[in-house]
Amino acid sequence: MTTQGQSPELPTDVQRLLDALPQPMPLPVVRPGLVIVSGLPGTGKSYFSHRLVQRAPLALVESDAMRKALFPQPRYAAEESARVFTAIHGLIDALLAEGIPVLLDATTLLEAHREPLYDIAARRKAWVVMVLTVAPSQEVRRRLDRRPSQSWRLDSSDADWNVYERMRYAQEPSSRPHHRVDTARDITPVLDKVVEEIQANTARTV
Repeated sequence: MTTQGQSPELPTDVQRLLDALPQPMPLPVVRPGLVIVSGLPGTGKSYFSHRLVQRAPLALVESDAMRKALFPQPRYAAEESARVFTAIHGLIDALLAEGIPVLLDATTLLEAHREPLYDIAARRKAWVVMVLTVAPSQEVRRRLDRRPSQSWRLDSSDADWNVYERMRYAQEPSSRPHHRVDTARDITPVLDKVVEEIQANTARTV
């Protein structure tokens, strides 16, 4: 697998996502794993994710950026989303197979959306760390209202307040233990715990 040129063993969509990943890539490790950062739009998933990759060697897979790598003008239709996440799952599987730890920044509000990720990790004998981002609704609205004027944003999301309102009632709790972080507060304590868990998982030999 390489980020330069075509890899004949990878489907075209997966290769396109691989080529779109931020560089440089982390080095392979003996026990790679998957960090899933989940949450509603505007709750700080990308903020937390970018802070985390500054402290832990993880390949950052941001679902909104991956969507735009496949669909520069996304419509967010069901068939489009299915293709995007099929490619994302293939990308995560390929990275873990190469020993590269992965961070997925994606809404993943439903347990049905998380199950394929758990299955990939189990197949690759990879550890999983779950993080749920939250924020007060008034703070979320302030963030989402400011998005159109923020050219420096860390994320690639097009979600607005209407999307947040529609999605908030569909959110399902995770069946797995997870870290919950309120990004309207100091995220450092949760960052510290997640980094410690990643380091412990990576160092474990069995």
